[in-house]
Amino acid sequence: MLKLEDSYLHKGQRRWLISTLRKKGIQDEAVLDAINQIPRHFFFDSALLSHAYEDKAFPIGEGQTISQPYTVAFQTSLLAVKPGEKVLEIGTGSGYQAGILYCLGAKVHTIEYNEALYERTRRFLPKIGVKVQHYQGDGSLGLPEKAPFDKIIVTAGAPVVPKALLEQLAIGGTLVIPVGDRKSQQMLRLTRQTEKKVLRENFDNFSFVPLLGDEGWE
Repeated sequence: MLKLEDSYLHKGQRRWLISTLRKKGIQDEAVLDAINQIPRHFFFDSALLSHAYEDKAFPIGEGQTISQPYTVAFQTSLLAVKPGEKVLEIGTGSGYQAGILYCLGAKVHTIEYNEALYERTRRFLPKIGVKVQHYQGDGSLGLPEKAPFDKIIVTAGAPVVPKALLEQLAIGGTLVIPVGDRKSQQMLRLTRQTEKKVLRENFDNFSFVPLLGDEGWE
């Protein structure tokens, strides 16, 4: 049984991580504070615990990874979450990103394609006080029954922007998604300004695991 202990050492390592993220250009204090609140080592197998506060991605099983902290901070900063907003996360994975969104005061709905990961994370997050709505299924299709969403964040690389996700955005809502091929994707921010008009902004390149599903990769 994993012992969930957050020591002075861990807290010090988080402060060091925050200073690393600042040096890399992350300026959103709310996002940095959320990263400081969530013990990242809780999401690691004991064999990898000593690496929990390195600014790197690590495997979590099922062919998935826990994203690099810089990537999480960058994506979350683009999303600009305000307390009380309804946020859809595509790709629950370890649950780390969902925890950051929860700390920002979002009402989080998160969907995971992989059934084993969904079960593991659904049981784990409440143990560390993170309360979000979990779903298992094809994230590329979103959650039409719970739409519209103020914000949507996709934590897997997509070949194109799924139409379903744009349609589930509230007017004024924001979708942050990495789009490209299987090796490299460009981070996009799409803001739904009116029913038909979408503002598209392009940012840096990243490398995510592929988004699987009807509007993702096969």
